[in-house]
Amino acid sequence: MGTENLAIVVGSYDDASAASDDYRALRNGQDSGGYEIRGAVVLTRDKDGGVRVEEHGDKTVGHGAAWGAGAGVVVGLFAPPLLAATAVGAGIGAILGKIRKNRDEKQFGVDVDEYLAPGTSAVVAVVDDKWADKVEKALIRSEKRINKAIDSDDYEKLRKAIDDSADDIVEQLNA
Repeated sequence: MGTENLAIVVGSYDDASAASDDYRALRNGQDSGGYEIRGAVVLTRDKDGGVRVEEHGDKTVGHGAAWGAGAGVVVGLFAPPLLAATAVGAGIGAILGKIRKNRDEKQFGVDVDEYLAPGTSAVVAVVDDKWADKVEKALIRSEKRINKAIDSDDYEKLRKAIDDSADDIVEQLNA
């Protein structure tokens, strides 16, 4: 495990606008110095199970590339299969396989079907664990919240793999 202690914080919403409101409040809280966020996204799952990244605050990728580097890491740590369905590249696949295995063995994972059921939204954030409780409390409109430890080594390896494959991912998404 890396030198940092990271956590994933998830808030679940029946109302997509409430998720967007909490996401903006979360970003504003970071800007005012209350805590630091490594990455955050708003995910929406339609009634048929399709998932979209609604907001991610990552300005480094082209329009339409919702799975940008920062968003991709957050999604991959929350739900590796969601990223695997979009991402290309053997490096990303290998890291996602390791993350899935770690989650199963250590029961680190967050149940996607519980926190992002069809017809709902979720705010997912990766933070230093010293901020996890504060970030979780900031998701005031969510119906349920959770924070779980994640392996910082997984975070760094996934971030690097996505950075190395960013052009391929953008090309795949814009095809």
